[in-house]
Amino acid sequence: MQRLKVGDTVQIIAGSEKGKSGTIKKLIKDEDKVIVEGLNMVTKHQKPNARNQQGGKTEQEAPIHASNVMPIDPETKKPTRVKYATKDGVKSRIAKSGAVIKGE
Repeated sequence: MQRLKVGDTVQIIAGSEKGKSGTIKKLIKDEDKVIVEGLNMVTKHQKPNARNQQGGKTEQEAPIHASNVMPIDPETKKPTRVKYATKDGVKSRIAKSGAVIKGE
């Protein structure tokens, strides 16, 4: 089981976006990185092509290492560490306050 899942609300704990929070849009498991919706934006320069006739600059989210984000506790609304518990044969992610962390 993973500490982070798509759809989790996370807070960034390091880097230029420190303190901001958002929802995980994509997980890149082999690189241990996540893409958070609307955060860590970079400018990408694109040449004109068949899809994008005009080309130009576009803004998109860049990956952040998974160690630099923490899930937000649903009860206290603060970043929390994750522990795992099995209840009725179902393994779930538990926050420090005891609340179950939901994800997709």
